[in-house]
Amino acid sequence: QVQLVESGGGLVQAGGSLRLSCAASGNIFSIHAMAWYRQAPGKQRELVAVITRGGSTNYADSVKGRFTISRDNAKNTVYLQMNSLKPEDTAVYYCNAEVVQWGDQKRSGYWGQGTQVTVSS
Repeated sequence: QVQLVESGGGLVQAGGSLRLSCAASGNIFSIHAMAWYRQAPGKQRELVAVITRGGSTNYADSVKGRFTISRDNAKNTVYLQMNSLKPEDTAVYYCNAEVVQWGDQKRSGYWGQGTQVTVSS
């Protein structure tokens, strides 16, 4: 079993900052790509940012220059630093991780429970 637990969401005014964290725990042999997604009311879940185990990153155009994804492999944790927040960033943010468990050889994707981010204008 693998669990992902997010934290750091909340209410912030436009122009403010928040830092999300997502810690993975359980039967983990290795973690490959880790990512943040978000889902706004009435919209599909979308990729916000992704980071490989080696640290390569990719971002949605809507957050480039404002958000930064990072990870601590020793802690099995991924972060999302969100600056210059806009009301349109309001959504539930989910982390995702590609995990290989002990005794397995395949990667499986796991999701956190989500954390609400609300940006007021």
